[in-house]
Amino acid sequence: MSNADLSGARTPAARSFLSALQLDTRLLGMIGAFVVLCLVFNVITDGRFLTPRNIFNLTIQTVSVAIMATGMVFVIVTRHIDLSVGSLLATVAAVMAVVQTQILPGSLGLGHPAIWIIAILAGLVAGVAIGAAQGWLVGYLGIPAFIVTLGGLLVWRNVAWFITDGKTIGPLDETFLLLGGTGGSLGETWSWVFGIVCVAVSMALLFSARKRRASHGFSVKPAWAEAVIAAVICAAILGFVAVLNAYDMPVQRVQRIFADRGEVMPEGFRMGYGIPISVLVLIVVAVAMTILARRTRLGRYIFATGGNPDAAELSGINTRLLTVKIFALMGGLCAISGAVAAARLGFSTNDIGTLDELRVIAAAVIGGTALSGGVGTIYGAILGALIMQSLQSGMAMVGVDAPLQNIVVGIVLVFAVYVDIIYRKRTGD
Repeated sequence: MSNADLSGARTPAARSFLSALQLDTRLLGMIGAFVVLCLVFNVITDGRFLTPRNIFNLTIQTVSVAIMATGMVFVIVTRHIDLSVGSLLATVAAVMAVVQTQILPGSLGLGHPAIWIIAILAGLVAGVAIGAAQGWLVGYLGIPAFIVTLGGLLVWRNVAWFITDGKTIGPLDETFLLLGGTGGSLGETWSWVFGIVCVAVSMALLFSARKRRASHGFSVKPAWAEAVIAAVICAAILGFVAVLNAYDMPVQRVQRIFADRGEVMPEGFRMGYGIPISVLVLIVVAVAMTILARRTRLGRYIFATGGNPDAAELSGINTRLLTVKIFALMGGLCAISGAVAAARLGFSTNDIGTLDELRVIAAAVIGGTALSGGVGTIYGAILGALIMQSLQSGMAMVGVDAPLQNIVVGIVLVFAVYVDIIYRKRTGD
C-alpha cells in the first residue's frame, strides 16, 4: 500500500476520533500552537524554557494579565472595549500601596494583621467605583466605550502619579506580598492536596454533565471518549503540580524556615515552591467568571446582548445597567490584578501596568473572543494570556530586543484575528 493510501486511511479515523471526543477544534488549535511554541523555544534555549524554574516564573507573570482578560471577555462580548485597564490597575495599586504604608500604620500600627485586608478592600472599592463610572458614561450617556476608556487611559495613569506624588511606594505589607508568587506558595504537600482535590472535582463535574445530558435525552459521548478526556485532565493537573513542586526554594530561604522553627536544616534537604498563591487567585477568578458566564442570569444577558443588542433590549434586558455592571466588574478585576502585580514587584511604581490594556485585549482576542460580539470563553482568554506571555518570555530568553518583541506580538495579534475570521467563516459562527 502506498503512503498516500496510508495517509488517506488514517484521516477518517482521526476525524472519527476527534468527533467522538466532541472537543472545540479552535481550542485544540490553540493548545497545539501553544505546545509548538513551547517546544520551539525549548530547543532554541537549549532546554531552559521548559525547566520548572521558568514554568514557575511564567505562571506568576501571566496571572495579572489573565485575571483582567477574563473581564475583558465580557466587555468585548457586549461589543465594547476597555483601553483603561492598565492605567486603572496603576491607580488601584497606588491606592492599596498608600493605604497600607501611609494611612493604616499610623492608626492600626505597623504590621497589623488587618492592614493587607483593608488595603485590598480599598482597592476593590476604588476599582469598582471607577469602572461603574465609566460604564455609566457608556451605558447611560451613550458615549462610545472607545472614547470613554481612551480618556480613562490618560486620566487614571496620571491620577496614580498624583496619589503617589510620583514616587515608588514600598515596602508593602509582608502578608500582602504573599500574593506575588515567589513570596507565597502552597508548598509541595498542600499543592498535591490541591491537585488531587481539583482532579476529584473535575471527575465529578464530568460525570454530572454526562448524567444530566443523558437524563434530558441528549446524546452523550462514548464511554472511552469520556475516559480519554478524564485521563488528559488528570495528567494536565497532576503534571502541572509536579512541575511546580520540582522548582526548589533557595537553600538560604529553607534554612531561614527551619531557623524560625528553632530547628537545623538536615543535610541535602530540599523544598519545592509548589503552586503560587497568585495562581490560586487566578483559578478562583476563572472558576467564578465561568460560573457567572454559564450558570447565571447575568451571564446569559451578557451573551444575549452581545449577540443582538436590539433584540436583547426589546426582550426586556436593561442593557444600560448591564453595561455599568460589566465595567464595574472589570474595575474590580483590575484591583485584584493590581494587588497581584504590586505584590510580585514588592512595591507600587508609576509605570506598573503600562501597556497592559493591549496585552489584555490581545489575550482575549487570541483566546477566541469575537470583536463583533456575542462569542468568547474565559478559559480561552486565560490560554491567550499564557500564549502571549510565553511568546514574550521566550523571546526575552533568546535575547530579542524589546522593540522587536512588541513587533512580533503585534504581528501575532493581527494574524490571530485573521485566523479567527477564517475559522468563523468556515464554521458559520
